[in-house]
Amino acid sequence: MSLSDVIAAARGQQPVDLLLADARLVNVLSGEIHQADVAIFGGRVVGFGAYQARQVVDLGGRYLCPGFIDAHVHLESSMVQPAEFARAVMPHGTTTVICDPHEIANVLGLEGVHYI
Repeated sequence: MSLSDVIAAARGQQPVDLLLADARLVNVLSGEIHQADVAIFGGRVVGFGAYQARQVVDLGGRYLCPGFIDAHVHLESSMVQPAEFARAVMPHGTTTVICDPHEIANVLGLEGVHYI
């Protein structure tokens, strides 16, 4: 898939892969909630509004928000391995964490930092 394909889909010149219809879209910057249809092509959000789509999922007014970023985590303090931590936080919307490895570095040195 080329950039021109993504642009064509965003312009509505070709069908998108997925349209998430009737969503309540959470704007995490403004705090507002917008009624919206969200168009996805090639795994990317390419637009909002009416699009022709290969697949339509009606969200029925359910909330849709971006993946959350936890900007300061001491993963080793969770007392679980990274994969288990991910399994615990992903269902609640956290898709990214910024790990501060100083605690594990104090205990295991560079080997611990590489592990995290």
